[in-house]
Amino acid sequence: MLYIHGLGHFHPDNVIDNTFLEELDIGTSNEWIMERVGIRVRRTVLSLDYIKETQNRDPRAASEASDYSNAITGKLAGEMALKNAGLEKKQIGLVIAGGCSPETLTPAEACTIAAELGIEANAFDLNSACSSFGSQIHFLSMMNPEAIPEFILLISPENNTRSIDYTDRNSAVLWGDGTSAAVVSSRVPARAQVNFHSMTSSPKGWDKVTIRRMSYFKQDGATVQTFAIKRTVKCYREIAEMYREARLHFIGHQANLRMLESVCNRCEISQDKHFFNVDEFGNTGAAGAPIVLSQNWHKFKEGDRLALIVVGAGLTWASMMIEFLSDA
Repeated sequence: MLYIHGLGHFHPDNVIDNTFLEELDIGTSNEWIMERVGIRVRRTVLSLDYIKETQNRDPRAASEASDYSNAITGKLAGEMALKNAGLEKKQIGLVIAGGCSPETLTPAEACTIAAELGIEANAFDLNSACSSFGSQIHFLSMMNPEAIPEFILLISPENNTRSIDYTDRNSAVLWGDGTSAAVVSSRVPARAQVNFHSMTSSPKGWDKVTIRRMSYFKQDGATVQTFAIKRTVKCYREIAEMYREARLHFIGHQANLRMLESVCNRCEISQDKHFFNVDEFGNTGAAGAPIVLSQNWHKFKEGDRLALIVVGAGLTWASMMIEFLSDA
């Protein structure tokens, strides 16, 4: 059993809308983007002038062109999560970070974020790309509650636009930047508890989605989209059958809106039960689904059940069922 005490999120200020992408002259248009992925707006830590002038032709320069480091966006999201949980930094006994493109290989990004937050506690990274939040929840849920700290901070700093080739319309239209944070506990009850969790990998598909060191995001788009839809549908149906719940709320991996719509159509998920933000923030990797949960936290009422399902490179997918025990 794992309880969620508070959530936080952060998006940078710089906006990449579809008009901006049209002006890059990469063979795209608002109509083309909306038809294929349904994304209108994204946020980026990068300078817009930098993208216009260089199209990120050398991703090694992207860090210098960024307004924020991963450590800072992690700090900002983490502070929000702590405030919403009603906790002080000194109460956090463990920080875990993970995502698609950590800014440092050494040390662990959890250490740089904890340092920015002023948290002197154990810290390490645990990531499975876009499914990292699900993997972290799964890992902690299997631990002996007495063997881990009372309160744990999970962070996914996903500033992946640094790894985008802005001459490639297929990836440029997808990605935005965002950071999620969650305070969880296996010992102290809260208004939301994770009643079910799962994580599965298929390593033979490791090469379908990659970000190599100091290089660009690459994916086999058609294969990955088909995989994401099939796995999400399967996980949703398993949770619905397990809990005999026909009206589950749903948050999926924020890959693109058309993928999510396909899942909802196949699983007969009504619009009022589907929560998403990919149309306004783009694909924010591992941060996407927990950010949606953070943005909609106060909408959930006592007795609501939520299926949160994420997929990522590896290939790895994870699911959980969150039950709300009280109103916000």
